[in-house]
Amino acid sequence: MRPTAPLLVVTALLAAGTLTACGGGSGSDANTIKVSYKQSTDNKARVPDIYLAAMKKQFEKNHPGKKVELVPIKAADADYYTKLQQMLRSPKTAPDLVYEDTFLINSDITSGYLRPLDPYLKKWADWDQFIDTAKTAAKAEDGKTYGVPDGTDTRGLWYDKAILRKAGIKLPWQPKTWDEVLDAARAVKKKVPGVTPLNLYTGKPGGEQSTMQGFEMLLYGTGDGSADPLYDKGSGKWIAGSQAFRDSLAFVEKVYKNKLGPEVSDALDPNVGTTVRGDRLPKGKLAIDLDGSWLPQDWIEGAGHEWPEWSQKLGLAYMPTQNGQAPGKVSMSGGWTWAIPSKAANPDLAFDFIKTMQTKANAQRWYIANSGISVRKDVAADPEYIKAQPGIKFFTDLVASTHYRPAYPAYPKVSTAIQEAMESVTTGDASVDEAASTYDEQLKTAADGKIVDKQ
Repeated sequence: MRPTAPLLVVTALLAAGTLTACGGGSGSDANTIKVSYKQSTDNKARVPDIYLAAMKKQFEKNHPGKKVELVPIKAADADYYTKLQQMLRSPKTAPDLVYEDTFLINSDITSGYLRPLDPYLKKWADWDQFIDTAKTAAKAEDGKTYGVPDGTDTRGLWYDKAILRKAGIKLPWQPKTWDEVLDAARAVKKKVPGVTPLNLYTGKPGGEQSTMQGFEMLLYGTGDGSADPLYDKGSGKWIAGSQAFRDSLAFVEKVYKNKLGPEVSDALDPNVGTTVRGDRLPKGKLAIDLDGSWLPQDWIEGAGHEWPEWSQKLGLAYMPTQNGQAPGKVSMSGGWTWAIPSKAANPDLAFDFIKTMQTKANAQRWYIANSGISVRKDVAADPEYIKAQPGIKFFTDLVASTHYRPAYPAYPKVSTAIQEAMESVTTGDASVDEAASTYDEQLKTAADGKIVDKQ
């Protein structure tokens, strides 16, 4: 879970409740469900705690005799995944409901830790309100759905209006092709010295940030959007040897070879994301940033990098497709889902709790409090949601045409191989062809030989 809105804002939106202490597994109490979720290591970021406490109170009021025990796991992302998987292995420790990152949910599905929700979803009228692209976030290779998304994120181009104006670029700026993005960066380099023209996340230190905000925002803009350029769903194999992969690497190479991006040492700093959000953008040191919808979470009151003027200083543009081909824009999305463990003691009651959290009113409260992007059509169209935060309509409108990673069990290894390919062309240690060939070899191992060669 990303950093969220400050306590004062959330308290005004949600009715607070009292968290129940952590305990063991689901146990055999048919009247109590245990709900596990990721609790931020930052004590200021208490949005999930407050929201879930309010949901617990509402659920217990509407279900007399039933109880909800909240089981927060206070940990960084990697530790949360590890602890959660340990809990899911046994009926003695498995909760009834868990918060699953779409990045790794398929690993838990493959391990048999989660149960399909299709029997519940067929009877739930609100499921029709969820945007189709968002529904795919928790759909496994077997075609079944294992989680209900509680929001998502999208990605686009943030730009400093004053810097682009100095560079002679007409505002509002909306590039139509990759070349126009690079042309704008070149104009900034030439006419506005002392600032970074374009931030493109790259390399292994950035982890999934490099893969999603950087490479995949390029790769998924190479075709017409009808086919996944990373994974061939028809054959169930990962794609090697594609021109699209090489073209995406070539864009990365141009950014760093032509010194349009940050210094390589800065780009490969594991803290580059925090530096971009907390220093470079607020201080007018960066012209264009290919980044996510969640950035304003760092700029609101109480978040640590307060910047109330951001909506006046920054503009938003969608990332164009490679040559301007339809659909013209590209975005990638991730997010979290609520899933029911296969060893849950009270799955029916757990799904009732999901339905409580996902009424239109409750979902809208969560999106606004969490600076999240709605995956419900009715919330996305609600004026109160739209005016809750500058830019939220821009990023919400991207959901209908966004892409989700093929986050199957091999994906984390595939992602690492992508980061290594990016890093090698960023540093100049390898040419585009060399980096792509190395990726193809690594892909064979990561995907256990399940690859289709497009050469």
